[in-house]
Amino acid sequence: MRLSRPALAARRRGVRRTRFSVPAVTAVTAVLALTATACGPEEDVDAPSATATQASDGKITIPDDLKDRLKERGIDLDRWRNGEWKNWDKEKWLREARDFVNPIIEDLWDPDRMRDADKAPERPVDNDISGDTGVTDPTPAPVRAAAVATPYHTTAPEAGKLFFDGPEGSMVCSATVVKDPAHPGKSNLVWTAGHCVHAGKKGGWYRNIAFVPSYNNEGLPTAALKAATREQIAPYGVWWGQWAQTSDQWISQGSSVGGQGAPYDFAVLRVTPEKGSPGKSLEETVGSALPVEFDAPAVPEIAGMSATGFPAAPPYDGQKAFRCEDKPGRLSLSAQDPTMYRIGCTMTGGASGGGWVATGRDGKPALVSNTSIGPVTAGWLAGPRFGEEARGVYESVSKKYAGQ
Repeated sequence: MRLSRPALAARRRGVRRTRFSVPAVTAVTAVLALTATACGPEEDVDAPSATATQASDGKITIPDDLKDRLKERGIDLDRWRNGEWKNWDKEKWLREARDFVNPIIEDLWDPDRMRDADKAPERPVDNDISGDTGVTDPTPAPVRAAAVATPYHTTAPEAGKLFFDGPEGSMVCSATVVKDPAHPGKSNLVWTAGHCVHAGKKGGWYRNIAFVPSYNNEGLPTAALKAATREQIAPYGVWWGQWAQTSDQWISQGSSVGGQGAPYDFAVLRVTPEKGSPGKSLEETVGSALPVEFDAPAVPEIAGMSATGFPAAPPYDGQKAFRCEDKPGRLSLSAQDPTMYRIGCTMTGGASGGGWVATGRDGKPALVSNTSIGPVTAGWLAGPRFGEEARGVYESVSKKYAGQ
């Protein structure tokens, strides 16, 4: 299986209204939003400067001195808004957390652009990964992915589709709404794969990252989607990445092919609605959020596990949700890295980042992994087992917004 495929280039849509998500910036693993702390020199990254103001309708006003400081780092917000984000020159493909900018460009992800985005970051591996040490169970038999029953909001309310732009055009992944310990019942956190927000050791952060819960909620066929409204495609809105973190291991080791960085291939985003007041949370909007289990039962103790996503490579087209259910096995890529979960599944590119759910130690469904890698022949998927590194990323994002 190949977890990506060529896609239509993102069509030029002209200038759109832009507003900015502005939490405070610090030099953490990944920042996906322009922030209230200017992105200054390294020694100043924690020092407050010009503060953006937010109106009751969610609009952000950026003061001129903050714009000037960003320009010193090569970021012109006016030019960015007018298409500068499409410039993927190596010198401008920003890798440092404090340098990433993810302004909300209203209506950028319109129905056509969402429908045409049908490729994912590459994560294929050989069918027989050589050099494995540790515990690796026999390769699982393929499990045919089953279509998720519609409406998705009823059967998989936490699941959704992640859209973003990379050097080769618009791309897609899958993601899951998860609970926020700092805001019980009012979470704005989304879980996905690290390779869905950052290209790894040879690249930088992706741009225009947005989450659409219950994408194509009624499961309309592709032909019908050409005439569908935005409300039909995104009935619960478009939620832009305001802040995100992935693991240091993914940033330093992650690769577009093979298993490098895969045991740490996870990310957490804090999102905000594209339109309207940010007062109502994502969890309240969709009516659900999954807890995350960082100490899941050992593989032999798990009776079954399900993986949900929006596969986009043939024979799928990325417009509908699918799910695989299987008893997991173990996949070890190296003795130094954690052993991964592995299940039989025929899902393809676009399913990356989708949530893996199992019964947690409290007897309730919980997120225990996300889709990371799979073979070229599309027979199985593997995902990281969440441990202390994943817990650290999750808690860091949660604590950052604990007072908001």
